[in-house]
Amino acid sequence: MLGAVLFVAFGAGWLYPGDPWAMVAEPSLPPFSPGYLFGTDMLGRDVAAGVAHGSRVSLLIGVIATVIAVLAGTVLGAFAGYYGGMIDDLIMRFTEIFQTIPGFLLALLMVAIFGPSLYSIVFAIGVISWPSVARLVRAEFLSMRTHDFVKAAMLGGQSDMRILFHQILPNTLSPIVVAASLMMATAILLESAISFLGLGDRSMITWGFMIGAGRTSLLQAWWLSAIPGVAIFVAVLALNFMGDALNQALNPRRRTSGGHA
Repeated sequence: MLGAVLFVAFGAGWLYPGDPWAMVAEPSLPPFSPGYLFGTDMLGRDVAAGVAHGSRVSLLIGVIATVIAVLAGTVLGAFAGYYGGMIDDLIMRFTEIFQTIPGFLLALLMVAIFGPSLYSIVFAIGVISWPSVARLVRAEFLSMRTHDFVKAAMLGGQSDMRILFHQILPNTLSPIVVAASLMMATAILLESAISFLGLGDRSMITWGFMIGAGRTSLLQAWWLSAIPGVAIFVAVLALNFMGDALNQALNPRRRTSGGHA
């Protein structure tokens, strides 16, 4: 499933060359019309072309926002878990500030303040997503810092930065990778919701925008909202399946229980 989504995203320019905003046929053609797999919208634009080009934007936002959240959360969580004490308290209180505010509302507020654009959406999703990563990494570092190989590195005179990022971090990558795959699915949903409400980047076609544009004619042209909705469903489901598979493959406890079963 994820391979199909990636194929459409990377091959959108080849599958549907040209501008996805262009009016190419009669308005409101139903799906499976000759030459138009998913029909056309109320302005005569190809729905299939919009879905294909929209997959690029949704995946791009999901990847970049996830990278921002993982980098920020990993650094803050690593310092909190390794040093503890006052540093841990300060970072965790800072994290709780973001967790006490509803994430989606905070993202909407940030996009509204900075203006609807690709950059503001990515930044807003990254800002509301990093606290969960920070808490996960902190818990892993609290556990790892008491291990013998960390104590040996301290006695060997290695710097704190080397111990943090060369000794402990490589041993905590498994849960971070799993969390990142699931976070990417959440980022796609958040971007779709923001675009659905009219705060998306108007210069780029997205799945959320297509659903929002088609909701006014849902009874007459159901496919305008249903088909982009199915695309979101498939992409998010595929990413969740990948997260479960990574958890199964990278979690030693899950592997052991699976082997005994």
